[in-house]
Order: sequence, then structure tokens, then C-alpha cells
Amino acid sequence: MSTAERPDATAGLVGRLSTLDRFLPVWIAVAMGVGLFAGRAVPGLDTALNAVSVDGISLPIAAGLLIMMYPVLAKVRYDRVDTVTGDRRLLWSSLTLNWVIGPALMFALAWLLLPDLPEYRTGLIIVGLARCIAMVIIWNDLACGDREAAAVLVALNSVFQVLMFGVLGWFYLAVLPGWLGLAQTDLAVSGWQITKSVLIFLGVPLTAGFLTRYLGERAKGRQWYETRFLPRIGPFALYGLLFTIVVLFALQGDQIADRPVDVLRIALPLLVYFAVMWGGGYAFGKAIGLGYERTTALAFTAAGNNFELAIAVAIATYGATSGQALAGVVGPLIEVPVLIGLVYVSLALRRRFTRPSPDSVTPRP
Repeated sequence: MSTAERPDATAGLVGRLSTLDRFLPVWIAVAMGVGLFAGRAVPGLDTALNAVSVDGISLPIAAGLLIMMYPVLAKVRYDRVDTVTGDRRLLWSSLTLNWVIGPALMFALAWLLLPDLPEYRTGLIIVGLARCIAMVIIWNDLACGDREAAAVLVALNSVFQVLMFGVLGWFYLAVLPGWLGLAQTDLAVSGWQITKSVLIFLGVPLTAGFLTRYLGERAKGRQWYETRFLPRIGPFALYGLLFTIVVLFALQGDQIADRPVDVLRIALPLLVYFAVMWGGGYAFGKAIGLGYERTTALAFTAAGNNFELAIAVAIATYGATSGQALAGVVGPLIEVPVLIGLVYVSLALRRRFTRPSPDSVTPRP
């Protein structure tokens, strides 16, 4: 959160939020509108925004993502990470949701709801294989989830992403369809391409956040760091988020306006996917006895996807104007409003987690 203290679970939530936090859905809606308007009204804007790229992603988007993630990762108390890595229930639940249930669910939804649109179907399957390493950090933080747990789960899934993305892409696009008598396709992606995405979009802000906390606490102490420094940089996470949304919608303004039916058809399986994965995360957490904070981290890391990698792979394999690339781009356009809505659902569910648990934490900056 960008406020100096986290909201209490039982009362006074809205009153404790800054203006930026309190009206976040409004700012996100405005950012979407500004992006769509700019993309349609400014000739050549998409070309200018794509003129320079980082690992296949527009430089402005890459900058927005890094700015968005840095303040949240600077808030992580890295001396608490060992308490997360020792929780095998949390780690195995995350791996199961992300690498067994998630890809299988997206495969099923893509074939059930887009049987006549092979390009979009393939694009969605690629999205389902790319586990989130960026925006999930801020969704979890807004929902008052466990920052340390989110950081560990994102890092864990990033390692599995490097190891499993290509293998699962081959399985879900070529092997499994062949077994089921369905159309098959190929996915040309290198391990280095996946590794670069992880190193850039997770490694850079994670390293910066860790060094900031280590050096800041060493120089000024934890109290100064958490009561003076973090409140100053906190709002930049939401500034980065809003900037990224404006650029995303500006880049796709024409496609959204010109192909609204296609966008709606791609959006339907995505809506079902986000809802089921998020709900499944909460069901897993509740079933194995996790507290609210870690259940929230589990749910959002399961629901989010690494659209940076999905878009880069789709463009490199099928081309920038392909249906696969459009499906990858629609992913975050749907994910942003859906997951911000789920943030508020999470905060409402927080009251149900009334019993203290070993992983519960006190309000933090």
C-alpha cells in the first residue's frame, strides 16, 4: 500500500487509505480511457511507443513495470523469507496451482470456447503457461497479502518458468492435442528468451529492492526506513501501474476498437480463468489452514500471468500482427480490471479469517 500503515481488518478501512488508494478503481478506469483515446487520437503513437523495446516489450511498458514493482519489493522484510520457505504447504500448493491446474485449465477453456479460432486459442494457451512475475506483486500488496510469501512464490515460479515453459508449451500445443485428435501446432521458444524475461522483470526490481532495504536499514535503521523512507516511495508503485495501463491501452486502441467481437471472445475464457484460479487459491489456502496473508499471496500468484513473456513469445514465433499476439495483449487488458476487483473481494473476505495463524503478521508499512 502507499499509506504508512496497513488498514485494519475489521474497521476503518477506507478512512485509513490515501486518496490514491481509495479511488484506485477510478484512476484505473481513467487510465484505460486515456490510453484508448490516445491510441485512437494520436497518429503513429503505437509506432513511437514500440520504437524501442526491452526483451520484445515496449520500453515504456518495461519502465512502468519496473517502477511498479520496485517499491513493493523494497517493502519486503527479507529477514522473514526463511519462515516462508519452510512452509511446504504453501510452496506445494503454489506449484500445483501454477504448473498443474493453471495450464490445464487454460487449455480446456481455450478449446471449449474458441474451437473455431486457432490463433487466439494458441495465444491463450501460451498465456496460461506464463506464470506471473510482475503485477501480482502489487495486487497482493493492495489486498494486504504477505509480501514475503508473494516474493518467495514469484521467485519459485520464475525458476519453474525457466525450466518448464518450453516443455509444457510443446506438451499442450503438440502432444496433448495429438492424443485427443485435435489440431496441433508448434512453439519456437528458447530457454534464454524465458530466462531474460525473468532476469529483467523480476531480477532487476528484486535486486534493487533488496539492496535498498539492506543499505537503508544499515545506514539509518529499520524504524527510519519503514516510517520515513517507504511512505515516500510507496505511491510510485501505483504511479507505475497507472502509467503501464495507459501505455497498454494506447498500444491496442485500434485493435480493441476495430475487432471488438474478437476481443470479447478472447476475454470470456480469460474471465473464467482468472476467477477459477483466484478462487482455487483461496480454497487451497483455507483447506490447508493458511492465514489470510499467505492465502491471499497464494491466490494472486495463481491468478496472475506473465503477459510480458507471453507477448514476447507470441510475437517472436507468430509475428506482431498475429492473432496469437493479440490474445497475449488482451490478457493484461482483462486481468487489470478483474484483479483489481478481486483485491476488494479479498479485503471483504479478510474478515472471515478471524483466527490467528502462525503466518499472520501485524500491520506493516
